Amino acid sequence: MAKTLTSKERVLKTFVNLEADRVPINYTANRDIDQRLKAHFGLKPGDDEGLRQALGVDFRGTGAWYKGPRLHAEKAGLNVDPEWGVRTRWIEHGTGGYWDFCDFPLQNATDDTIINWPMPSPDDYDYSYLEADCRKNREYAVYIGGPGLPDIINSTGFLFGMEETLVRLATDDEALAAFLDRRGAIMLEVTRRALKAAKGGIDFMWMGEDLGTQIAPIISMEMFRRVIRPRQQKFVDLAKSFNLPIMIHTCGCSSWAYEDFIEMGINVVDTLQPEAANMSPEYLKKTFGGRLAFHGCISTAGSLSFGSVEQVVAECKKTLGIMMPGGGYCFAPTHAIQDNTPTENAVAMYDAAHRFGRF
Repeated sequence: MAKTLTSKERVLKTFVNLEADRVPINYTANRDIDQRLKAHFGLKPGDDEGLRQALGVDFRGTGAWYKGPRLHAEKAGLNVDPEWGVRTRWIEHGTGGYWDFCDFPLQNATDDTIINWPMPSPDDYDYSYLEADCRKNREYAVYIGGPGLPDIINSTGFLFGMEETLVRLATDDEALAAFLDRRGAIMLEVTRRALKAAKGGIDFMWMGEDLGTQIAPIISMEMFRRVIRPRQQKFVDLAKSFNLPIMIHTCGCSSWAYEDFIEMGINVVDTLQPEAANMSPEYLKKTFGGRLAFHGCISTAGSLSFGSVEQVVAECKKTLGIMMPGGGYCFAPTHAIQDNTPTENAVAMYDAAHRFGRF
């Protein structure tokens, strides 16, 4: 029997494609299913840590909090992000609700408006608690960032709309390039200061860049290498300067970029939607196993939402059987578990990870 490892040891061993005592486990979920899971375990609605312990989650996140002034005015009926000005509207549906991006404020904006869009200063963040936060979670794998770092295409679309974002990228729009470089420089400096303030307590950097639909890439390889990769590389280089591994979140059909990720120094790929083109567990393990580690692959759009408990367990067991051998696999949903997921299915998913995820 393998020695029982701490969560930190388990994750870091898996990130270098070695077998641990069991697969590392992670969790993200939308609001309604998150609340139902807390109720299932007898937890209070705000007890995020209690739920992660109940599920056996090995990861914890940290980061600097914004403490600066509101840079973008509030609007009735909308949620307006005070830092970047992204606008969302609450949309109800049959199993809950979500904040949907809307009223894109830089859509059809002038170059002057784009170039001078109010953005936060790295001085406007609180870094003072990071060392203590990391110390509190020292048994876990602590990450900084997330799918929104720097998330060039998707996050730009929050302000410009996706169509205009892609057109401006394709036409080498100078105003957009200035916007991206200014935004990226701020995020990079905030991350650098946070890493320094954490004093070695952070274990890896989590980045993100949505690159695919369900059937194909969103952009060409040429555009990726010309526009996206150089801007991502700055964050990879920052992580490497602190001797940290890097995990990158990419939705949809994204394995077409994985060889470039390897060249860049990225260690782990996240999301891994198995129903998307060239994203099946078999393909990923055969093509990239041993060169990249994997995080995700448990579909939130299949049996987890629409199947029975037995089907969920069978899918999880099958995925573990493909991805586990030789190490390099972290068990996680392909994105946030959706609100249409039955509570018993989500519980069965994590039970299966503990039952079948041991070496």
